[in-house]
Amino acid sequence: AARIIQNMDPTADPCKDFYQYACGGWLNRHVIPETSSRYSIFDILRDELEIILKGVLETSDQGDREAFQKAKILYKSCMNESLIEQRDSSPLLEALTMVGDWPVASADWNKTKEPSWRMEEKLSIMNSRFNKRVLIDMFVWNDDRDSSRHIIYIDQPSLGMPSRDYYFNGGNYQRVREAYLQFMITIAKMIREDKNVSKDDSFVQEEMVKVMELETEIAN
Repeated sequence: AARIIQNMDPTADPCKDFYQYACGGWLNRHVIPETSSRYSIFDILRDELEIILKGVLETSDQGDREAFQKAKILYKSCMNESLIEQRDSSPLLEALTMVGDWPVASADWNKTKEPSWRMEEKLSIMNSRFNKRVLIDMFVWNDDRDSSRHIIYIDQPSLGMPSRDYYFNGGNYQRVREAYLQFMITIAKMIREDKNVSKDDSFVQEEMVKVMELETEIAN
């Protein structure tokens, strides 16, 4: 109750400016950080929680239950920047091999990989191994008709960009769209280089434009 009152501005007339009356105290006491586009009590709680979690994850894992040990191992692996730099792109290349490689990062994918490539198999691997849903989203959740049981849901997945507006609108959306395409081209070139595949910028450009066209069709 004290926090709510502190975040109000009782000097404002609620009949004229209810927002200032309800939130004026918060606005006077807080400035949006330069690193954020918004700032609310939830952002403050998140920052405080991250500090607490950091302290917990950096303690010894002796005697911890298995789930806590895994969380600490994951945290340590992310913090080990020297090993990450040493491994370079090898984890990504291993992941690509699991899902049937990437045509744009291959010299002869149509001949060597496509004959044995099965979309259903690769989609299931992406889901089970990498928690990544492509083309189809599938998950288990409470049945809306009977909350005592769980059922399989099939739905559309999220798009590559935050919303369909990014695929069709102009202005800033178009600039983001152009940067998104350039980002895909850059990544493809980097992977081709790491796999010692000959440089072919025009091929990469053409392939990534096709990817963009497919994503746009899905967004539509």
